[in-house]
This record gives sequence, structure tokens and C-alpha cells, in this order.
Amino acid sequence: MNRRLTLASSVAGAVLVALDGTVLTIAQPTLQRDLDASFAQVQWTSTGYLIAVAALLVFAGRLGDRYGHRRLFATGMVGFGVTSAAIGLAPGVGWVIGLRIAQGVFGALLQPATLGMLRATYPPDRLRTPLAVRTGAIGLAAAAGPLVGGALVDLLGWHSVFFVNVVPALVFGVLAVTAGGPEPRTATARLDPPGALMLAVSLACLVYALVTLPDAGRAAVGWIGAAVAGAAFVRHERRTAAPLVPPEVVGSTAVAAALGVLVAASAALFGTLFVGTYVLQGVLGLDPLRSALVSLPLAVLMVVAAPVCAVLLRRVGPRRTTVAAMAVLTVGILVLSAGSATLTLCCGFALLGAGFGTVMVAATHVVVRRAPVESAGVAGGLQLTAMNLGPVLGVAVAATLMGGGGTGVALAVLAVVAAAGAVVALALPGRDDEESASQAHRGRPADRLRIGARR
Repeated sequence: MNRRLTLASSVAGAVLVALDGTVLTIAQPTLQRDLDASFAQVQWTSTGYLIAVAALLVFAGRLGDRYGHRRLFATGMVGFGVTSAAIGLAPGVGWVIGLRIAQGVFGALLQPATLGMLRATYPPDRLRTPLAVRTGAIGLAAAAGPLVGGALVDLLGWHSVFFVNVVPALVFGVLAVTAGGPEPRTATARLDPPGALMLAVSLACLVYALVTLPDAGRAAVGWIGAAVAGAAFVRHERRTAAPLVPPEVVGSTAVAAALGVLVAASAALFGTLFVGTYVLQGVLGLDPLRSALVSLPLAVLMVVAAPVCAVLLRRVGPRRTTVAAMAVLTVGILVLSAGSATLTLCCGFALLGAGFGTVMVAATHVVVRRAPVESAGVAGGLQLTAMNLGPVLGVAVAATLMGGGGTGVALAVLAVVAAAGAVVALALPGRDDEESASQAHRGRPADRLRIGARR
């Protein structure tokens, strides 16, 4: 595919996944009523999807490295569209849960490919702009999702929100395999199924533990499973000759720091949004529409921040850009914790959007740029895993703290999480090193921590 079609496909995949999550949140109350479902069943329409996605993202990225990102993207998009249509036709909540898990599998296949295609198509020094466009589009989807979802549910019922994705998913899925010449395969990218299974179990258990955090017994099962499977995975990766996550990716200080920043930023943002929704509707008594309008500056500033970040990365580098953005995110949380006037709340949400939009572009740029082309899918899978774990962690922490100390304590802790992310960002590179990036583009990354595998 040419660069324009590659960028359009990457944006389409990211937007469909983002839009799907936001419209589902709006549709869940009506779905529960129409299907006579319990609250726990409705919760599993989200939890099942999250577990499937988190468990498979890294392995899906490796599949893309081995068999081609366009092939994985096409499979994921077509499967995502078909399962979306099937959910819209589902006769009962059990079918919805099962199909949402299947949709999560296809979502995991397509998401790393959206970044892998960009890394394989654009030179390292040209990645800033496409990543900024992709992030801005996600911001637009976040803003449009509640409005589109609310209108569709009111007019046509909950089934209709799942049909929104069908046509664009099928169109871009077909284009990915029919447009352009044959896609080269990377023969050196070995799959490591045992490592993939251990990592999948560990991440699935971790998500389960976080989602069930208020229930100590169920959460303990998840924590134990995550710890055991995670330890087995680390041991296996150190011993195997062909690890799932190559040392040149996981051993890079810059990549590790960028992933840590993404977890901290997404945890702080989504935890704050969880608390903010309660404050706006439960404490201040705003209706859902007015609450959405008050928080709209978040999406607007996220869209604006994305292209601005591309300029900042070129002029001052990832470290200063990301540290400053995490500081802005921290201030936004503190503003929301201290204010109740509409203008103050709008300013707080605007700071959240400006900070998070910048962090998302800058940290993703570091992860994708520093990865060798033959490991671009794994790098994309790690970035997306961080972006999936962070929100679950943030909401779990916020919900737990609200139950014990109220909204003020929850927001204070989330501000500390954001500030910790700023400290982690100090380990990011000060400037983009063009020579190192060029070597990474040819498969010889300069920023490596070589971990000798024991044969």
C-alpha cells in the first residue's frame, strides 16, 4: 500500500476500536433492560473483551512481524466487522458476551498492525506526523462516540451501535489485501507459542484481578495467576533462543520508560474520568448531556495537542516534551479536584486533554521509532498493552479509593500517579538520534541492552 492508504487504514483501525468502546458504554443500560440481564452480565460485555485484547496484543504483533502486518490488519478488521454485526443481531446477553470476547480477539489482531504498518512504511524521521494524525483521530472518536452512541440508542435501540463499524471495517479490511503489491514476510520472526501462552495467561489474570479488585477473594485468584504465569514467562524468555519479546525491544531503556509513561498517563486520565463522571452527575447533579459538554474540552485539546506534539518532538525532543505534558496532566487533575464552577471544570478537562494527547504521541513515537522493523509488531503490541492496562488500573484504583476516602483522596492519588509518570519520562532520550533510528530501521537498533539467552 502507498503511504496515504497505509495512514488511512491505521487511522480507521484505531478509530473503530476507540468508537466501539465509547458507544458500548452508552448502550449498556438499554442493553441490560432489553435483554433482562444482570449488572454482572453487562459488565462482562466489557471485561471479556478487555481480557481477550490484553492477553493477545503482543502475540498478535509477533504474528504481524512474521506473516505481514497488512494480512493481520485485514483479518482483524474483517473479523471485527463480522462480530460487530453478529452482536447487533444477538438474541441474548450470553451471545453478546461470547461475541464480545471473539471481537476482542480480532481487535487484538488489528491493533498492533495499525502501528506496525506505519513503522514499515514511513522512515523513522517521518513517523511524528502520522502518529499525530492517528492520535488526533482517536481524540475525535472519543468526542463523537457518546454523541453518536446516544443518538443511535435513542432512535434505533442498542443493536444499532454495533452496526456502525461493519461497513468501514469490511472496506478497509478488503483494501488491505487487494491494494498494493505483495507484502514481504520476515522469516527471522519466530513465534514462541509457549511464551505467548504464558504472557497471555499472565495478562488475562492481571486484568481480571484489577476488574474484580473490590472483591478480595476473586482478585486474589487473579493476582496469584498473574504472578505465577508472569514469573514462568520471564524465566522462559531468558532461556529460549527465540523469545516472543526480543531483547532489543524489551531491553531498551527508552522503550521501557515510554511504556511506563503510557501506563501512568492512561491510568491517571481514565481514573480521573471515572471520578469526574461521579462528581459531575452524582455531586453536582448535571445530566449526562451537560456532563459531556463540560468534559468536551478534553477531546478538543487532545486533537489540538497531537500535531503540536509532532512539532515539539522535532524541536525539543521526547524527554522535555513528555515531562512537560505529564506535568500538565498532573495540574489538570489538581484543578478538577479543587473546582466546582463550570469554567474551572472545563479548564481542568482541557489540561487533561492537552497533556494526555501530547504524551500519547511522544511516548508512542519513542516505542515505534526505536523498534527494529522486524519487531515493529511486538513494539506496537507492547504499546497497546500499556494503553489497555493503564485505564483498567486507573479505574480500579479510583473505585477503591472512592469507597474509602472519597473523590478528593482518589484524585490526589491519581495526581501522584501522573507526577510519577513525569519522573519516569526523565529516562526518555533528550533528542531523536537520527543515526540510531536509521540503524533501527535497518534492523540494528543502537539503544540496546543485550540480554544473553541461556541455551
